[in-house]
Amino acid sequence: MNHRHLLPNEIDLLVDGEAGFGVAPLRAHILECAECRERVEDARVVVDALESLPHFAPDSRLADRVMAQVPVFVPAHVAARDSVRRWLPQSAAARTAAVAVGTSVAGALTLAMIWLATQSDAVLFISGLLGDRVRGAVAAAARDFAVALLGESALTTLQATGALGVTLLLLGFLLTAVGTVAGIRRLATAGRRA
Repeated sequence: MNHRHLLPNEIDLLVDGEAGFGVAPLRAHILECAECRERVEDARVVVDALESLPHFAPDSRLADRVMAQVPVFVPAHVAARDSVRRWLPQSAAARTAAVAVGTSVAGALTLAMIWLATQSDAVLFISGLLGDRVRGAVAAAARDFAVALLGESALTTLQATGALGVTLLLLGFLLTAVGTVAGIRRLATAGRRA
């Protein structure tokens, strides 16, 4: 005779008092097997003890407290819409005033842009002046950096060699940077293996 003990789900069927096609052989097995009968009785004791416990309902604010601690991804368009809604006034009179102020500001900006468009020579002069100042500041910063890095004599030598010297200098810096990165990666790989 092939004897096997009941599985946990079969014990659950008997404890729950299920009726059906496969339950009759399980009940017959309980009558024959003392170990399975003891396991079913232990399960009934546990179920009865659980049923005798008082039933508590969670606090109505539990979900709010839990969700306040959960980081929720908010898409950009939803965040933008919510920000606009927070800034919009709630009353109709305040909304009308906000629309009037917004329209006035938009009209003033439009008039300013039209005036700038008609004064193209002034715009070109100002943009050229700003461009020259920015270009001069960048060149002076690059020269100061090169002097701090190489020294005044090396900079004079580089200026004498022209574009070829600058190219060789940049190539040297690039090779040094690549070598440094490769060395650090090799050290990290060796550290992981160890």
